[in-house]
Amino acid sequence: MPDFEAPPPYVPPVSDAPVRTIATLGFGAPFQWMRAGWGDMRAHPGISGFYGVAFWLMAVVLGAVFRSSPEYSMTIASGCLLVGPFLTLGLYEVSRRREAGLKPDLSSSITCWDTHVKSMGMLVLVLIVMELLWGRASLIVFAVFFNTGMPSTTGVMEAVFNPQNFDFVVAYTIVGGGFAALVFSISAVSIPMILDRDTDAISAAITSLEVIFTNTIVMLLWGALIAGLIALSLVLPWGVGLLLAGPLLGHGTWYAYRDAVRWPQDVTVP
Repeated sequence: MPDFEAPPPYVPPVSDAPVRTIATLGFGAPFQWMRAGWGDMRAHPGISGFYGVAFWLMAVVLGAVFRSSPEYSMTIASGCLLVGPFLTLGLYEVSRRREAGLKPDLSSSITCWDTHVKSMGMLVLVLIVMELLWGRASLIVFAVFFNTGMPSTTGVMEAVFNPQNFDFVVAYTIVGGGFAALVFSISAVSIPMILDRDTDAISAAITSLEVIFTNTIVMLLWGALIAGLIALSLVLPWGVGLLLAGPLLGHGTWYAYRDAVRWPQDVTVP
């Protein structure tokens, strides 16, 4: 009987795909991203204005639903979360074209997602699932602290600003902040990376997490700037600040990706 020889171990072929590296960012990097984003807005005010109006209309609709029928707010928020990434993708396309020396236009920015539907769809699906889990967790927090029933819109505001409900505010902040941090970590640079390299959603999300872990302090500052600008925009009458803050943060996020994720033979972003 002939001796049986085990087959040699499988050695996967060396991939010829470009290998990205995660750069170490300086503390002032977020302000540079915003300055670069402001330059894109000034260079193409019409395109940026179009997306600013879109973000503003989303906020107006969400606010109107919350005031009249708060039980439907989570549904509308899910719709906004579905549309939002596609809007920001258009802003990334403007910045990408301008950086590459190409002339941006509104039509190309609106349709730039059509070649990235699979990856974008998977990532948006993950974000929507997380948002729905966040909504369920919020209901649980409300149920624990308001065992007499869900408060109305007015009741929610009273609960937030009532010192007697400090425990509720702390619990709701921890739960909401945890989900918000997870969403931000997954999407910090993943969507612009999909546009730039047409990568799959999993690779883009992992890269985004690596950026967060490598530059935690800087990305926390970037997240705080995003949250602060959005909050300030919503404080203004009718949330008109989003007309500027939305495009500014969209363009800035493109430069955050280009600064944090380096590819072979990349052109350094100023």
